[in-house]
Amino acid sequence: MITRRATIGAIAAAATAAGPLRPHAQSSPVIRIGVLNDQSGVYRDVGGMGSVVCVKQAVAEFATQNGLNVEVLTADHQNKPDLGMSIARAWFDQGVDVITDVQGSGIALALTKLARERDKVMMACNVATSELTGKSCSPNTVHFGYDTYMTANVTGSAVIKQGGDSWFIMYADYAFGKQMKEDLAAVVTRNQGKVLGTLSVPFPNNDFSSQLVQAQASGAKIIGLAEAGLDLINVIKQAAEFGITQRGQKLAAFVVFIEDIHGLGLQVAQGLQLSNVYYWDRDDRSRAFAKRVWTAMGNQPPNQSHAANYSAVLHYLKAAKALGPEEVKKSGAAAVAWMKAHKIDDDVLQDVSIRADGRVISQAFLCEVKKPDESKYPWDYYHVRAVIPPDEAWRPLANGGCPLAS
Repeated sequence: MITRRATIGAIAAAATAAGPLRPHAQSSPVIRIGVLNDQSGVYRDVGGMGSVVCVKQAVAEFATQNGLNVEVLTADHQNKPDLGMSIARAWFDQGVDVITDVQGSGIALALTKLARERDKVMMACNVATSELTGKSCSPNTVHFGYDTYMTANVTGSAVIKQGGDSWFIMYADYAFGKQMKEDLAAVVTRNQGKVLGTLSVPFPNNDFSSQLVQAQASGAKIIGLAEAGLDLINVIKQAAEFGITQRGQKLAAFVVFIEDIHGLGLQVAQGLQLSNVYYWDRDDRSRAFAKRVWTAMGNQPPNQSHAANYSAVLHYLKAAKALGPEEVKKSGAAAVAWMKAHKIDDDVLQDVSIRADGRVISQAFLCEVKKPDESKYPWDYYHVRAVIPPDEAWRPLANGGCPLAS
């Protein structure tokens, strides 16, 4: 249970870390951007302060040069929806205009309603559930980065094509895991595969032994892991200790970040297939962005969610310049409408559209983790095996049930 004292303390700590909300002497009103995410829990490495770095990079590159006054606030929601919503309400009350990253499906689904009620903006950059652009879509929300449909579709289809036609799905017991299970089961069935069983796993979790025994006993060729962050690393490591892959079964992971591969090591992770919407070493533009934030990131590259925050904030600031700060502060829906009407073009995403349901429609990449002897320099971890066109990667607009799509 989250006490009132704990909530107030967390909000106060967030405000202290970010600096006070104070009036500026400049004539242009202050645009306030809040980065809300996990900075101390199981997902801290795949969002956390890395997302803050990339948000600040976008502001540094665009705001001053275009006459915009911007403040960036940060807060740790500790993966607690009640705490996350308390911080969001306090921020909106204090004049925050947009909340980005979010990092957590349960928090995002609640926050998208609040942003619509307050006519603010939510940019989900580290949120898996595809429901944000389905029945829960909103004119005030944009979903950047991955989602459960895309990751299941891209990775699941590739694994099935390689003969992995029977599956056992282990999924985290909260909104992300449940949606991932549903989307993955649909992909398996659509590709003439079979789901032999599914199993809910408590979140967070350190011991997966009993679940792995059940998965092993199912006889499925593929054990699908609808887990993320430290839980994903732990279950893969424990599966290796059980010798599951040596006995003929294979693991398929979906919401996988480059930090996860780093934590596992190439010896354990080699051969793993995964989807991405950004890989730092793919081309000159992706490397250029990674270079600009490398040192601030702690001498490592940004992952796909970090990069999504950069692209999201940059595109929002372009809306602020075009419409004027007063207009985007007055109406978050107007800012999002501008963002949908104009394509995204930066070093992360090029020539990319935002659909009516708020889904950012980029190409996706099927990646395979390199063998240890194939990696030539630090963080050289992926082969890009396929580039999936936008219309093949994402759920069709008509299939999501979003009222904005009609």
